[in-house]
Amino acid sequence: MINRRQRFKIEAVKPPKQDPQERVHNFNEVSQPYTPELAMEQAQRCLYCDHAPCSKACPLHNDIPAALFLLGQGDFIGAALKFMETSNLPDVCGRICPQEKQCEGSCVVVPRNPAVCVGKLEAFVIDYVRKNYGYPMREKAAPTGMKVAVVGAGPAGLAVAEELAVRGHEVVVYDMWPYPGGLLLYGIPGFKLNKDIVFSKITYLEQMGIRFVCNYRVGKEHPVEDLFKQGFDLVFLGYGAVKGGEMKVPGEDTLQNVYQATEYLVRGNLSPELLPDVWRNLPDPKPHCTGVTIVIGGGDTAMDCVRTARRLNPGAKVYCVYRRSEVEMPGRYEERINAVEEGVQFEWLTAPVKFIGDDEGKVVAAECIRMRLGAPDAKGRRSPVPIEGSNFIIHCDTVALAIGYSPETAIPETTTNLKTTKWGSVIVESEETGLTTREDLYAAGDNVRGADLVVTAVAAARKAALAMHQKLMAMRDKKCRVLGEPGPSTVVLSTE
Repeated sequence: MINRRQRFKIEAVKPPKQDPQERVHNFNEVSQPYTPELAMEQAQRCLYCDHAPCSKACPLHNDIPAALFLLGQGDFIGAALKFMETSNLPDVCGRICPQEKQCEGSCVVVPRNPAVCVGKLEAFVIDYVRKNYGYPMREKAAPTGMKVAVVGAGPAGLAVAEELAVRGHEVVVYDMWPYPGGLLLYGIPGFKLNKDIVFSKITYLEQMGIRFVCNYRVGKEHPVEDLFKQGFDLVFLGYGAVKGGEMKVPGEDTLQNVYQATEYLVRGNLSPELLPDVWRNLPDPKPHCTGVTIVIGGGDTAMDCVRTARRLNPGAKVYCVYRRSEVEMPGRYEERINAVEEGVQFEWLTAPVKFIGDDEGKVVAAECIRMRLGAPDAKGRRSPVPIEGSNFIIHCDTVALAIGYSPETAIPETTTNLKTTKWGSVIVESEETGLTTREDLYAAGDNVRGADLVVTAVAAARKAALAMHQKLMAMRDKKCRVLGEPGPSTVVLSTE
């Protein structure tokens, strides 16, 4: 085994990327995998710190030093299993987590050397094991006779479903989209997350006995109470935050070819068979993409939109219009670099004041105004202030609005005694339990936190699943009568 001084001498190597001129013509992942040999070498850059600041910075508290030690020794299966001990979606998180703000941002080799590429190594080892051996199946406990309905097949819902299934509970997941995956499938473009990863995970969960019911929108059409009438003991709410933000400027909701980011990304990134009927049956399921596209916003969703626009029409101009400067952008730096490499043009300190249409009601331009940065807002970011008289026109044919998300309110509005904040987020006792204001309902993910990260949704969901398991077992104890010695073969469910 090499010593610490030798580890410092190993050159940091990031995995290769597709050439920008080539990748704008496809939706394949931009980041390419390490070779096994290079992955082992890069894992050996880890110092295996006892205090593991990288693990503390990870919302899931993955045992990163242990996983990288195993990877560095060539034990790919062991490394994959180590990540899977604490994460339900390590191959996803390894791709899309903001590692620079979490594990890698706490790496002790910085600033002397670049951080260990934890995310890329995590993705590599799970991919390697999945492709060569299949997902390692977790051992399931004996059936408990208890049933749970999960609302939402996104990161939180999938994590809860898996954790409860391995503990022996029957789980059915309900989702409004035609196929399970939620945000992972319908929100994240293929050039960041290969769709096969999502499909493989769903197949894995189905093999565990989890059942998925799609095209099923819980809320007004199917109230939560209906799930209890079907015999479920508990319900988990993981329906996310899919309601797009509104600018409330003229033309936003009246002109053709002005899209909310969700619709733009879903129609732009998915094959027709995965689309809801309302879009699949259109003469052209793809969003409008001729001429100039502008995307409003500065987060990761905005970067997803501009990069999708470049792929829908590689020869057209694409602008990102953001009301603050680059320093204040909330999204990942890596995504901005990718967007710049792919030819996206940025208009900083700029905001639209209205969208202009032609005689046919199609958008043809955005009237914008320049901004300056004023005093910090509640989050500490300097608030943008319009500069009077600085209005100008950007001619465009397509607009995508990527200005934030909030939870839809249909479920709280149709569910008795389920309380929410003024923003529509479900109120929970704490993130440690996920218990809502009803003892039979639990929640975690974006419908609790607001639009956030996959990793934070999974972390909260795992805690909620444990609390739900404890509640389910207590409920079973109340319903059961024991005949003879305790044990699986002597416990029967009471019909009383």
